[in-house]
Amino acid sequence: MRQLLRSKIHKATVTEANLAYIGSITIDADLLEKVGLWPGEKVLIVSNTSGVRLETYVITGEPGSGVICMNGAAARLIKTGDEIIIMGFEVTDHPIEPQAILVNHKNEFVKFL
Repeated sequence: MRQLLRSKIHKATVTEANLAYIGSITIDADLLEKVGLWPGEKVLIVSNTSGVRLETYVITGEPGSGVICMNGAAARLIKTGDEIIIMGFEVTDHPIEPQAILVNHKNEFVKFL
């Protein structure tokens, strides 16, 4: 069994950082649907701005809002305005084709990668 990339949102911009919230990352529901991420799913977040890497879980944001909000302790490491990559993985013994998308600075879908 191997861990393979299954879902990727590339070049997302963090719109909020909420230290008071109890953990997670809030992601626009439309983006979740495009890449097949689920609420509660563990994701790896990589900041292109600071180089920080962290794991957390997904919370569904308002569709069409463009929200990408770092919640809880992660808000100390990744700030509003940072450019990030959000990745979900799958444990499998078969090759898979990841669903990867590029978004613009407003977190609007641009294209499949």
